[in-house]
Amino acid sequence: MPIPRGLSKTVSGLPRTFWWLWTSTLVNRLGAFVATFLAMYLTVERGYSATYAGLVAALHGLGGVVSSVGAGVLTDRLGRRPTLLLAQLGTAVSVAVLGFMTHPAAIAGVAFAVGATSNASRPAVQAMIADIVPPEDRVRAFSLNYWAINLGFAVSASAAGLIAEHGYLALFLGEAAMTLVCAVLVYVRIPESRPGHGAEGGRDGTGAAGTEDGGRERVSMATVLRDGPFMAVVGLSFLVSTLFTQAFVTLPVDMAGKGLSSSDYGLAVAVNGVLIVALQLPVTRFIEHRDPARLLVVSSLLTGLGFGLTAFAGSVGAYALAICVWTLGEMVNAPTQTGLVTRMAPAHGRGRYQGMYTMSWSVAALVAPPAGGAVLDLWGSGVLWGLTALVGAVAAVGYLVLMRVTARREAAGSGAAAGTGGPGADGAVAGAQDVRPTAPVEG
Repeated sequence: MPIPRGLSKTVSGLPRTFWWLWTSTLVNRLGAFVATFLAMYLTVERGYSATYAGLVAALHGLGGVVSSVGAGVLTDRLGRRPTLLLAQLGTAVSVAVLGFMTHPAAIAGVAFAVGATSNASRPAVQAMIADIVPPEDRVRAFSLNYWAINLGFAVSASAAGLIAEHGYLALFLGEAAMTLVCAVLVYVRIPESRPGHGAEGGRDGTGAAGTEDGGRERVSMATVLRDGPFMAVVGLSFLVSTLFTQAFVTLPVDMAGKGLSSSDYGLAVAVNGVLIVALQLPVTRFIEHRDPARLLVVSSLLTGLGFGLTAFAGSVGAYALAICVWTLGEMVNAPTQTGLVTRMAPAHGRGRYQGMYTMSWSVAALVAPPAGGAVLDLWGSGVLWGLTALVGAVAAVGYLVLMRVTARREAAGSGAAAGTGGPGADGAVAGAQDVRPTAPVEG
């Protein structure tokens, strides 16, 4: 059966190593059972309180915050492949151990380890995609990887419920086994891609920090923190991330407060996964060669609008319609934002940059649930969803201002370069080329 022309354009021309990495991502998400059912396991199976389950979930999220930056540093220093292997082996071991823990303190401690190890693979995967995929295809590659994540999650969420009927231990051991399969795939099929380590490194044609001669310059976390435009992107990413987090915390509480059941919530939120699986590839073809800053402005507005519309929802259909709107924003935001971070990062600092970007999502997942819950309890759902619309608008304005400021700097830098023959200015937010100035040397 021939592949449809549109789909063929989306999946063709990418390196074989990318597809092995994509397969590893899909297998990993197909086995992502524990996080989905952790709270139910603690309250139903173990008999702990909802407060304790919330504490364990917070510790799981805190582990992700801590590991984001650390894994980013390891990705640059140790390499993408070793970091990915360590993360997957650590996840397999910690998830399996968690299934046998019974003491509250032990469960909490191991849950922290699971959060840290499972999140540690993200900077390595994102940096590896940037290494092996040419600049013009990176948004498409990130979008395909994001599609694999959601396809795997959609299947695993359905399968987890059936597996849990035979005992929750099977969930823990099943995820550990699937994660080990991922580690084997990485070990057997995926070579190291760090620039200067193998033929596939540095597909953007630059050496470390954008230098043409491939000379390596050290990029520390201080370099990342001093990168004003990039840190502005991280801050805006945090704002948008706080909105998406509400979908899995305050949204079900709000629906319950309006007399809807948990099955109603499951039906409504399933629209998110169905849309992503069905439309992510067509959306990819639309956004692939468009300006990322403008796409991020549009995605922020769509996300804020979608969550804002929740204030007027009172039925499953109305909630599903609101979810459709912010899901469109999510499908544009995720690959565009990751691709933008890659464009802004020096080649030998990709791990640290992706780690800092990943941390913006991890911190949002940690602080947004209690903040949203507090607003919902104190002022009601109308105020909560009105604030989400405001946050989306603020993020859109932020991207718009950043785009204009960066464009002015690029224009000034291009004028100076025309007279000196030197490199251009320091932003990759609005420009079409994958160019970054030489990063400061950290002694």
